[in-house]
Amino acid sequence: MKGIADTGFLVAFVNRTDRHHRWALSLAERVTEPLLTCEAVLAETAFHLKNVGIVLAMIREGLVAIAFDCADHLPELEALAKRFADREPDLADLCLIRMSELYSRHSVITTDRKDFRIYRRHKREVIPIICPPGK
Repeated sequence: MKGIADTGFLVAFVNRTDRHHRWALSLAERVTEPLLTCEAVLAETAFHLKNVGIVLAMIREGLVAIAFDCADHLPELEALAKRFADREPDLADLCLIRMSELYSRHSVITTDRKDFRIYRRHKREVIPIICPPGK
């Protein structure tokens, strides 16, 4: 499976008390190559889990691979920040939108259905997402 990992998925994968934990475990079992992500997502994940060691293990064990450098995409990130200012996106969301533009065959794996149903890549294109079942 090709995918771009968001914070919610990574937190749910590790946190047994997260309501999406079973969904995340099931999805992770189908991962055959590292999920792409960015350092902003990894920083958020470490913050929410209060454990940087687990995040580093995700990289070392090949669950995720860092595939984005903000410095290489500043104009695009700034344009996305302006376009979606009303939603107050964080840096991780902006990076994931841009990554979706760069890796168009990858779905964003997220628990944030609300925002990722609104965000668009290339201005008008729906971003393919994989979310837990439900609302």
